[in-house]
Amino acid sequence: MEIKKHLATTLKEKPQDENNLSFGHIFTDHMLVMPYDKGQGWHDPEIIPFGDITISPAAQCLHYGQTVFEGLKAYRRADGGVQLFRPEENFRRMNRSHERMVIPQLPEDVCLECLKELVSVEKDWVPHTDGASLYIRPFTFATDAHLGVHPGKHYLFMIILSPSGPYYTSGLDPVNIYVENQYVRTVRGGTGYAKTGGNYAASLHSQDDAEKQGYSQVLWLDGVEQKYIEEVGAMNICFVIDGEVVTPSLETGSILSGITRKSALEVCKKKGISVVERRITMQEIADAYDAGKLTEVFGTGTAAVISPVGHLKWGEKVMIINNNKIGPISQMIYDTLTGIQWGKILDEFGWIVPVE
Repeated sequence: MEIKKHLATTLKEKPQDENNLSFGHIFTDHMLVMPYDKGQGWHDPEIIPFGDITISPAAQCLHYGQTVFEGLKAYRRADGGVQLFRPEENFRRMNRSHERMVIPQLPEDVCLECLKELVSVEKDWVPHTDGASLYIRPFTFATDAHLGVHPGKHYLFMIILSPSGPYYTSGLDPVNIYVENQYVRTVRGGTGYAKTGGNYAASLHSQDDAEKQGYSQVLWLDGVEQKYIEEVGAMNICFVIDGEVVTPSLETGSILSGITRKSALEVCKKKGISVVERRITMQEIADAYDAGKLTEVFGTGTAAVISPVGHLKWGEKVMIINNNKIGPISQMIYDTLTGIQWGKILDEFGWIVPVE
């Protein structure tokens, strides 16, 4: 499928201070668009100047939330080259989200070529500062201009790019996590495994409550019994208990299958660290903490890669993890993944996709 280009005649000024790039506020000169029409399929991908789009006030995405998105990054190597980290996994997961939201499957090979071409066009936007990167946001939404609760027949797939500064400016500072006991994010049989906007909308009330109590993110429990751990608002969660990495299994379909999560577990296995994926109760974590067996807690996600957890609040119980410092397993995973992503260490897994 040919990727057409209509490039901007005037380019924006690039950010001067890459250390102070805030997340998701600055966008590059171009974006990719690819429409879908029933009977024609996905067609005519095009790279065009970044700008506002026009949709009908009756567009189905605005009323019924038929939307899906992804998130990944492009990294600048020391030699000046640019590379992607496991992008095929993002498009594979995007299609799983499409299936759940009844959106036609994307041609993953075409999407990857579209992404590589767009990043190649915008390669000068990839930051040079250590720890900074070019955030990539692919997304799909229904554009049908009429009301009615049913799957659309017309969609738009887009990719936009945003330079992002280092997530950590002063080392891997542990975050404070608040366990939500009232609201739930999703349930078994729901849309939890799909990366769709409604899941994040459902999290906003609890996120606001957590921040008012001085906690940065929310740890969700299951939507039926509210005792099994699921995920944090922006990341998956892992616990180190007696030297073993334990993380919630994906069997219920209510947890997003994180690509950083998957990579972190593969790194641990490669290093000979025992990994267990199973259902975990919050009570079990509290008991392990009281017994001195809970030595590390960390989140995994695209933005931070690894987020060590320093404080974990469950009701009135506050658990201080590893003296509020990052642990050795968390540090090892972070060093390994970021080393591969920025091309500082050998990629033994075959995860890197270079951009010409």
